[in-house]
Amino acid sequence: MKIEIICVGKLKETFYRTAVSEYLKRLSAFVKVEIIETMEISIPDKASDKECAILLNKEGDVLLNKIKKDTWCIVLDVKGKSMDSVDFSRALNECMISGQSHFTFIIGGSLGISQAVKNRAQLLLSLSDMTFTHQMTRIILLEQIYRAFCIINNRTYHK
Repeated sequence: MKIEIICVGKLKETFYRTAVSEYLKRLSAFVKVEIIETMEISIPDKASDKECAILLNKEGDVLLNKIKKDTWCIVLDVKGKSMDSVDFSRALNECMISGQSHFTFIIGGSLGISQAVKNRAQLLLSLSDMTFTHQMTRIILLEQIYRAFCIINNRTYHK
């Protein structure tokens, strides 16, 4: 069982890296998790919509090149499907029961996710109607993956 989280941008703040390390340690009891960081594209001040679209597609191409062919791809998107933690754990568990052993989650940058990346996904998932930084999103996602595995394995973490 393997999970990859492909993220646009790096974590600069120590407190974010500490939180990520904690959840990676907790998740190691259930699954191998690899975080793949891609370079965040610099957006010029007062960039036009057309320039932003070009940059978003370039960022999308980089993400697409990192997604392996045999993986079940979940793209985080504010307009994606909303699930509570139990539904999310059921969705993961159903995929695993059906034989899927490789999952890739995609976290975009400040411009969002290109349509090409969304088209590659088996699931567009919304963590909230609110918008979070990609740094916060990474931590929230790791916590929810950990919570899902606790639910699947009948651990007491989820209440």
